[in-house]
Amino acid sequence: MSALYGTYARSELAFERGEGMRLYGQDGTPYLDFHAGIAVNALGHGDPHLVAALKAAAEKVWHTSNVFTIPEQERLGQRLVEATFADSVFFTNSGAEAIECAIKTARHHFFAKGEPDRYEIICFTGSFHGRTLGTIAAGGNPGYLEGFGPPLAGFQHLAPGNLHAVEQAIGPQTGAILIEPVQGEGGVTAMSPEFMRGLRTLCDQHGVLLILDEVQCGYGRTGKFFAHEWAGIVPDIMAVAKGIGGGFPLGACLAKGAVASSMVPGTHGSTYGGNPLACAVGNAVLDRVLAPGFLEHVDRMGQRLAWHLQQLAQRFPQYVMEMRGKGLLAGIKITPPVRDFVVRLRHDHQLLTQGAGDNVLRLLPPLIVTEADIEEAIGKIAEAFAALDAEAVSVPAGA
Repeated sequence: MSALYGTYARSELAFERGEGMRLYGQDGTPYLDFHAGIAVNALGHGDPHLVAALKAAAEKVWHTSNVFTIPEQERLGQRLVEATFADSVFFTNSGAEAIECAIKTARHHFFAKGEPDRYEIICFTGSFHGRTLGTIAAGGNPGYLEGFGPPLAGFQHLAPGNLHAVEQAIGPQTGAILIEPVQGEGGVTAMSPEFMRGLRTLCDQHGVLLILDEVQCGYGRTGKFFAHEWAGIVPDIMAVAKGIGGGFPLGACLAKGAVASSMVPGTHGSTYGGNPLACAVGNAVLDRVLAPGFLEHVDRMGQRLAWHLQQLAQRFPQYVMEMRGKGLLAGIKITPPVRDFVVRLRHDHQLLTQGAGDNVLRLLPPLIVTEADIEEAIGKIAEAFAALDAEAVSVPAGA
């Protein structure tokens, strides 16, 4: 019996090594990875540039704490500022911590302005912002809130897409709006550019901050550096993680200078956040993601994945109900139970995928994916659907 908490419905499958788009089981079986550690392994497995950066950093300084200046952290923060809307960055270990920092930054901003009552944040159903007490309150999913006492106050939840409802919900205590431009865990739902632009306009009109959760949809996954760029807007605060470290635990909260200015010594902190080892890897990831042609490749592959999924839907209309997502954060709502189908793909077809809310099969390949990889993955899904057809035929009538 495992000594670990029973919080995960784990597969018995364990991997020995990874290379590029593939993971290898302990028996040597290769698996095509369209899971990427839930959108974490942006550069696949064993990327030589990342491995070299990690080895070089490991031979120097692993950790010093944020009591001291960390050159790699300073460099990564400056590069992120130069590549985004932000003026300031706070480094964390995870996406949930980045969201916590975003919430605290927004609330403290208004506190410092003499408006401490403006602590409420408008959020949206179907969201997932993390597993801490604060982030499950922001997400509002009853299944994640149950059993942990009264939810943290200060969050109200609306269905996404209705700008009029958002405007009606803004009141004297509203300080921010928090949204994922593309929902991941909740069902791979992409917000329309019009809705995102409308939220930005409402925030400007009412003096409200726009917080974006780009933990899963950011860092190149949709074909632009960040998903909000498709709408031509910028946030006031943004949470980032997953792909930022390419598999090494790293997250960040990015903010405009005027918003982050009240976050002075004592208002927030992290023991490990942005330590030398993490930021050395983060800089290596950024080298690749911002290299000429990289994001253009991701955009092309996202379009090719969407095309192949359309062909799959036409071939198996009895199983594919709807296509969702953006770029290489793609999903198809299917009729078979998605958890069972994920297991079938893994066990029978050596394809690693992930489920999402609303019975959606989520496809999250590393950003280095090629069209040949996409065709192979779609072929495996088609084989799984065909097997379901064969099984249905083999069941005697009335059984």
